[in-house]
Amino acid sequence: MNLETGKNLGGIGAILLVIGFVGIIGTGYSGILSLIGLVLVLIAMKGLSDYYKDAGIFNNTLYGFVTSIIGVVAFVAVIVVTLLETIADLGIVDWTNSAEWTAAFQESFSDMSALLNFVGGIIVAFVVLFILLVIAAIFYRKSLNMLSSKSGVGMFSTAGLVLLIGAILTIILIGVIVIWIALILLAVAFFSIKPATTQAPPSTSPPPP
Repeated sequence: MNLETGKNLGGIGAILLVIGFVGIIGTGYSGILSLIGLVLVLIAMKGLSDYYKDAGIFNNTLYGFVTSIIGVVAFVAVIVVTLLETIADLGIVDWTNSAEWTAAFQESFSDMSALLNFVGGIIVAFVVLFILLVIAAIFYRKSLNMLSSKSGVGMFSTAGLVLLIGAILTIILIGVIVIWIALILLAVAFFSIKPATTQAPPSTSPPPP
C-alpha cells in the first residue's frame, strides 16, 4: 500500500467513525458506518506501518482494538449474568408471566438484597469496561505517537492524547464528547500526511574546457 492510499483510507475511516459516533443517538445505520470506518482505519494503520517500516504503529493499534472488544464483551457478559442472577433471586420461573414479575418486584421492595446485588453487578460491569477502555486508549495513543514521529504530523499525537483524556473522562460521561473530538482530529491528521520530500543531488558544474 502506498502512502496516498493509506492516508485516504485512514481519513475516510475516521470520518465514518465521527458520523457513526453521532448517529448512535438517532439511527440504526450508525453501527454499520462505525464498523466500516474502524476496518478502514485498521487497514490504513497496517499500510502506514509497512510504509514507515515500524511494526509498532499497527501492533499497538491492534492491541488497542482487541482490548476494546474484550472490554465490550466483558461488559455485556457481566450485565447478562447479573440480570439472570437477579431474575433467579426474585424467583421468576415463567418470564412471560406478568403476575410473577409484579409479585417479584413487590417482594424486592421489602427485601432489598436482590436489588442491591443487581446494582452492584451493574457497577462492576461499568468499572471493568472503564478500565479496559483506558488501557485500549493507552495503546492507541502509543500507536499515534509513533505515527506522528514517522509522518511528521503532530496532529496524530494530539489526537492520541485527546483520546486518552476522553477515555478517562468517560467515568463522568463528558468523555464521550472528548472522544468524538479526538476522532475529528484523527481525520484531519490522516489528510495532513504529506509524502517525504527527497532532496535533489547537488548539481556539479561541467569541467573547464
